[in-house]
Amino acid sequence: MFFEYGEKETEYLKSKDKKLAEVIDKIGHIERQTDDNLFSSVIHCIIGQQISTKAQVTIWQRMQDAYGEVSPEPVNSASTEELQSLGMTFRKAEYIKDFAEKVYKGVFDIDAVAEMPDQEAITALSGLKGVGVWTAEMILLFCLERPDILSYSDLAIQRGMRMVYHHRKIDKKLFEKYRRRLSPYCSVASLYFWAVAGGAVPGMKDYAPAKTGK
Repeated sequence: MFFEYGEKETEYLKSKDKKLAEVIDKIGHIERQTDDNLFSSVIHCIIGQQISTKAQVTIWQRMQDAYGEVSPEPVNSASTEELQSLGMTFRKAEYIKDFAEKVYKGVFDIDAVAEMPDQEAITALSGLKGVGVWTAEMILLFCLERPDILSYSDLAIQRGMRMVYHHRKIDKKLFEKYRRRLSPYCSVASLYFWAVAGGAVPGMKDYAPAKTGK
């Protein structure tokens, strides 16, 4: 499954932002995979923190091989050591075990999160061990497919914005200006900022000042 959007969203963004309009026209439609299982998405995100995509894929596959569907009961039944043996750090295994136990015992109502407004859902998810605000925002975007997510703490988003708007730095005030302009379709804008940051438009450069060593 891919994040769903179409002409309604892109035409709105293009009408609000000429520079982003040029980027959208050059790149075309972007397909980004989503996962509609909120429980497995949280675990997938915890596994992927500070490791390569390849390593995340490997560990995730091992987890699926070990437990089948990644759901609360089998993960809760696993020991922390068993989870760690799949290739993750002991701390991540602890986070995943704690999360699975809370969901299994009903301490954390994961179904309720799906019904919450964005900020409430981010607050609830980031209250879990091992889940920060950025991780919660990514879950809202790529699992719940919320339409208005633009993450200030995402370095690639900031890089993409610098490249599109020719800024040396994106501070919070400037970020909020663009966020307000692109709302209520910030999630689609995020897809394009990530694409730009990854080199999807040849010739676009990052305007951040070069780092100089002493």
